[in-house]
Amino acid sequence: QVQLVESGGGLVQPGGSLRLSCAASGSINIASMGWYRQAPGKQREWVAGITSGGTTNYADSVKGRFTISRDIAKNTVYLQMNSLKSEDTAVYYCRRSYGIRNDWGQGTQVTVSS
Repeated sequence: QVQLVESGGGLVQPGGSLRLSCAASGSINIASMGWYRQAPGKQREWVAGITSGGTTNYADSVKGRFTISRDIAKNTVYLQMNSLKSEDTAVYYCRRSYGIRNDWGQGTQVTVSS
C-alpha cells in the first residue's frame, strides 16, 4: 500500500509560517495530491490540491496564504503556510488519489497560538 508521512507541524505564533511535508512511497506525479485539516469537533476539510498535471487549487480560507507544491524527484508534496491564524490550528493530513484509490497520512499537528 502507498504510505504517506507528514512532517513539519508544530507551534507557531499568529502571523508566522510553517512548511509541511508529505513523503509518499508511491509516485505522486501520476496522482492528485491534497492537503486536508481537521480541528477538534469539526469535520475534515479540504485545504489545497495539486493535480497530476501540476494544477493547483485552494480553499477560500487559505487562498493567498498557503502554497502547495511538489518535488517529483523526492516524491514529496509540500504545503507552505504563511500569515498563519488561530483558525488554522488543526491536524493536517496528506492525501493521494489515483484512479479510485485514496491513501491518507496519519497527520501532523499545527498549532497557531500566542
